Amino acid sequence: MDILKSYIREGEHQQQDFKFRVDDPKKIARTLAAFANTDGGRLLVGVKDNGKVVGVFPEEEYHVIQGAAEMFCKPPVEITTEILQDDHKLVLKVDTPPVKHKPVRAKDEHDRWKTYVRRDDHTLLANKILVGVWKAQSKEIDLPQRFDDDEMLILNTIKEAGKITLSKLYRRTKLRKSYIDKLLILFIRWGIVQMDITHEGTHYLLSEKEIELSND
Repeated sequence: MDILKSYIREGEHQQQDFKFRVDDPKKIARTLAAFANTDGGRLLVGVKDNGKVVGVFPEEEYHVIQGAAEMFCKPPVEITTEILQDDHKLVLKVDTPPVKHKPVRAKDEHDRWKTYVRRDDHTLLANKILVGVWKAQSKEIDLPQRFDDDEMLILNTIKEAGKITLSKLYRRTKLRKSYIDKLLILFIRWGIVQMDITHEGTHYLLSEKEIELSND
């Protein structure tokens, strides 16, 4: 089976993106950073969104993508490339591995350094809670035996809502935003709260583990 056709049959997904060509190194840097911050990923340059192979000049595309990885990602991301062929058309395959130490940041359209993640076939902004979870991963934080009233207020507010945005959680609990941020990061680290990140927004919901704890 032709490996390029096999890739294209998968369509665009969390670990694969099609690019007709690369015109904007900053924009492609955001995709590379998102791959690095998630599960890694593969770019197929010279393929339209609908999977049609149009081909590119691989050397030209490589220089733009390499520049994006080195200059517009912080820290720079590693990439490996391979040239694939469909009849007489050439496609540049670019692989980005996941990084161990997150986050990798890239510049947004206003030249501000931002953090991105990959969800399904979308490159999305990562919010401060997810970045906080990444930064806390190296720390050992024990799960308490019981939660205090404010902690239970946050958990019960999420439970009652089913799933909730951060802004609504701020409004409904009326606790300090920084305090809620800190607790959400801990709850996620402990597996009590889950983050649902989609192109429609980020929501928080309880895991089964939290339901058991709240009934103790």
